Amino acid sequence: MTKHYHVYGLGAALVNTEISVTDADLAAMAVEKGVMTLVDEARQRHLLDCLAGHLVRSKRTSGGSTANAIIAIAQFGGQTFYSCKLGDDSNGEFYLRDLQAAGVDCHIDQRRDEGITGTCLVMITPDAERTLNTFLGVNSALSQHDLVPEVIAAASYVYFEAYLVVSPTTRAAAIRTREIAEQNGVKTALSFSDPGIVTQFHDGLCEMLGKRIDLLFCNRLEALSWAQTENLDLAIDSLKKISHTFAVTLGAEGAIVYDGTQLHNIAPYKVQAVDTSGAGDMFAGAFLFGITHGKDFPTAGKLASLAAAAVVSTYGSRLAATQQQEILSQWNSIE
Repeated sequence: MTKHYHVYGLGAALVNTEISVTDADLAAMAVEKGVMTLVDEARQRHLLDCLAGHLVRSKRTSGGSTANAIIAIAQFGGQTFYSCKLGDDSNGEFYLRDLQAAGVDCHIDQRRDEGITGTCLVMITPDAERTLNTFLGVNSALSQHDLVPEVIAAASYVYFEAYLVVSPTTRAAAIRTREIAEQNGVKTALSFSDPGIVTQFHDGLCEMLGKRIDLLFCNRLEALSWAQTENLDLAIDSLKKISHTFAVTLGAEGAIVYDGTQLHNIAPYKVQAVDTSGAGDMFAGAFLFGITHGKDFPTAGKLASLAAAAVVSTYGSRLAATQQQEILSQWNSIE
């Protein structure tokens, strides 16, 4: 009998290098601030060469939008499974060890693909904004063949990222994941991931969403971009047409969650933000953990807000498992 999972994730496996930069650095390198830009290996190497003097504060971590959320769920105590692609290189070995250490099951085990594991250069400016330049590597070949249908059918939710829309094979894998989930009564969740993705790939995202998914995560700018409006109320009305429920993060203003019937305002936890990378992923992971463990939307939203605040108050898109357990204890005490 297949093991039950709270969440099955599908997404890119990226090894991150996080570097502190200035707005002037970004301008000098012709890097667009605050968005994810796909680059080839040569361009990423050029950027690293340009930033060689900044590498004192850099560090290597495993990441990818969906992976960050899946790992967060696992470290809170949930059962998770992740489908991705890793190259047969040192970064692939590093990534696989990190997934296993976090308690995330995957289909890769010791079998990895020929080619290069995906990498992401995460550039953090003094205002805590993150800018991503991503080389997909073997992630560009992620396809329906990498799915594990019997595990999808044994999950409470499937969760995938809008970044998968950028290539025909990854988009097809996301669509097939949704279809398998729907056929087996498994709920579907998607993160819009990036405002640039929402703007450039609207039609492809419509394909990934199907008639309507169960849960959508986005931030304010992504919601406005989707609805092509500057009015958040109008954007929220537009989101109701594509998802039964959703969560819209509002940065320092907290979040709005919709449970299918009612909108709930989630209060923020005041912190000094130093790095916003991974904030949305942590919010999604904590929220999914909450609702797959019997909590209602406002209660899950409180955990998500608390966890996201902890992430932005430190460098990196992840928290240690011990930090997450402390957050869980704090959340339990205020429920």
